[in-house]
Amino acid sequence: MSELKASTQVVVVGGGMAGLAGALALRANGADVTLVERAPEFGEVGAGLQMAPNASRVLKRWGLLEKALEIGVQPKHLVFRDALTGEELTRQSLGHEFEERYGAPYVVIHRSDLHRILLDACQDAGVRLVNDVFVEKVETVNSRAIAHTANGDTYEADVVIGADGLKSTLRPAVAHDGPVPSSYVAYRGTVAITKGTPVADLEDVIVYLGPDCHLVQYPLRKGELLNTVAVFKSPSFERGEEQYGGVDELEAAYKDCIPAVREALKNLATGIRWPMYDRDPIENWIHGRLVLMGDAAHPMLQYLAQGACQALEDAAVLQDATVGSVFADDGVDTGAWDRALSDFNSARAARTARVQRTARIWGESWHVSGVARILRNLLFKSRKDGDFQYNDWLYGQTGDGVPAAHAAAETRTELLAGTRD
Repeated sequence: MSELKASTQVVVVGGGMAGLAGALALRANGADVTLVERAPEFGEVGAGLQMAPNASRVLKRWGLLEKALEIGVQPKHLVFRDALTGEELTRQSLGHEFEERYGAPYVVIHRSDLHRILLDACQDAGVRLVNDVFVEKVETVNSRAIAHTANGDTYEADVVIGADGLKSTLRPAVAHDGPVPSSYVAYRGTVAITKGTPVADLEDVIVYLGPDCHLVQYPLRKGELLNTVAVFKSPSFERGEEQYGGVDELEAAYKDCIPAVREALKNLATGIRWPMYDRDPIENWIHGRLVLMGDAAHPMLQYLAQGACQALEDAAVLQDATVGSVFADDGVDTGAWDRALSDFNSARAARTARVQRTARIWGESWHVSGVARILRNLLFKSRKDGDFQYNDWLYGQTGDGVPAAHAAAETRTELLAGTRD
């Protein structure tokens, strides 16, 4: 016999960035929120995370930006270089003008630190947090969502938020698809910054672009750690092997890169690698009183550094869509949740689909070789520091509309990547 847990207004499934952000946003609107997490403890795996201003604005809204700045780093520049020559291709200053334009700073932070900030905020706000709960399916009965767990318990709510990640168990309710492998894998690592660490790039986010590979470095935790990420096309992953017993693929991928890039590979933890997947965009995230958000709705490749950023955007838009009648004290309009979820889905699906597709194109342009690399470098070098036309659509405070200059630039990038006729 299943045990029916206490009814609540909202059940959030998944205790990652998206789930915590969604729970916090709805709790801020006055909802009674229960968040259930499959793992026995809350935590976040990984290393560094780039928080562009479209995400740090959300933290600012919730009063959490200062906490992120206390433990994170505000880089001075975002710099792209050619991995084969070391030549600088373009840079974006991230100082006062950038922050004024977008209403918040660019911040790099350890994933576990941001996760802890959101978790603490949820606890302080009164979100009910429950571990060791695996939700297998959600059904809608008489305008109520029933979440069925693996151990036979059920949770009843007005709505269930599915934030259970790339390999979401709840996504099949709205889409019969699966994760799309990219052929690329990542190794990550953080090492302490010492007196022997080269100081030239310790204030910037540096991206080295090479054929079928790239490498990213930036400081974390107030400059105490150096974060390194190496991404490359993996023959073994293309054969279907997520893990691989050796580093020969890693070393081969970067053999033609400059010494600084090859030296940076020593910073990586090579015991585990991270196969890179996304999914094709979908228009509908709703099934009855179940709605997806975060990677469950729109998993994306990391080339725009927007995975967590878009999850925070989701939460902010969901907060706006549900303010007012959904949580009114004088009774709930039975259609209020349906309208709120529809408004949320409509506001987010096209936006996140564009980010998903652009991330794929952006990654392809990073990894080209031969003539395409020469053309890519020329295009990058044609952009001057302080030219915001390529950033506004993504970081801008409305998130809607495509400036004509950006649309043209996006088309040029697609042509370079060979994805447009």
